[in-house]
Amino acid sequence: MKHLGSIAALCGLAFALWLVWRDHPAAVLQLLRGAGMGLVLAALLHILPMCANAWDWRTLIRVRERPSFPAMLRLVWIRESVNGLLPVARIGGEIVSFRLLVRAAMRPATAAASLVVDMQLTLISQLLFALVAAGYVLEHSSSDMAHFAGRLAWGIAALAPVLVLFALVHHARPFERAARTLNRITSGKVVDLVGTSARIDQSIKLIWRQTGIVVRYLLIWQTLQCAGYALEIWFALHVLGAQATFAQAFVIEALIQLVSSAAFLVPGGLGVQEGGFVLIGGLLGFDAPTCLALAGARRVRDLLFYLPGLLAWQVAEYALPSTRRVEGAD
Repeated sequence: MKHLGSIAALCGLAFALWLVWRDHPAAVLQLLRGAGMGLVLAALLHILPMCANAWDWRTLIRVRERPSFPAMLRLVWIRESVNGLLPVARIGGEIVSFRLLVRAAMRPATAAASLVVDMQLTLISQLLFALVAAGYVLEHSSSDMAHFAGRLAWGIAALAPVLVLFALVHHARPFERAARTLNRITSGKVVDLVGTSARIDQSIKLIWRQTGIVVRYLLIWQTLQCAGYALEIWFALHVLGAQATFAQAFVIEALIQLVSSAAFLVPGGLGVQEGGFVLIGGLLGFDAPTCLALAGARRVRDLLFYLPGLLAWQVAEYALPSTRRVEGAD
């Protein structure tokens, strides 16, 4: 099992190379070469959704323990970098973030609860945006693609009950129940873990009870975050020479986010992301070389942000603990 991520990455890389080879690699390379520094500018736009993510995650932490905005932005950067490049099934970044928050003197229950609720709300917002995107595709797809677009919309809608249960699972006190089970198995050797887990469950409930914060997270900050990602897509398509609307870029981003979440076992979504761009872009009328060049532009962004992010993680791990700045009020 420990080699599963590496195997998935190799298979994904092979599939991505096959896609490029099948769809005229010279055309893909020509598009990327023609875009030039425009791809770097498109990648730099990634700072906008990162800022939105840092702010919305920060609002989930109670005021007296809330880190500064720059500290949260660095955590978002490190979390994305770990999840984006390492074979950690897209949860390694959350584990690293938890460690860094606790080392910064935040209570473990508060840190864990903010991460869990952030994941819950992110998945819910991804589903909502994907439903809107599927409706757009269904409305604007050609007649021969309408059947597939309809199936796509129904498939996304079928995920709604699963995410509702995921959002409500904290009422079942999952951390406390798991800790009590582990304590029984170990004959009472992890009794302290039970109390910590109960506090995590309670902290998650307290966040969900703050309706205003949850609603603003979903309607404002997640919308701004997705719009920032869409701006990246739109600008990349523009420098690649494609005449795309912002609505089309939004649809591509909303659906590719869902695809990436579904392919969490594949590091960096290798192959899956490229295939997703070809499929989704094809539904919107973009040719395969343009879609693969767009996927290449996304890889440029990943390298520019995530490789330095891994270095920042190592620096943060080995640096001496520093005094955390906590704000009294916004």
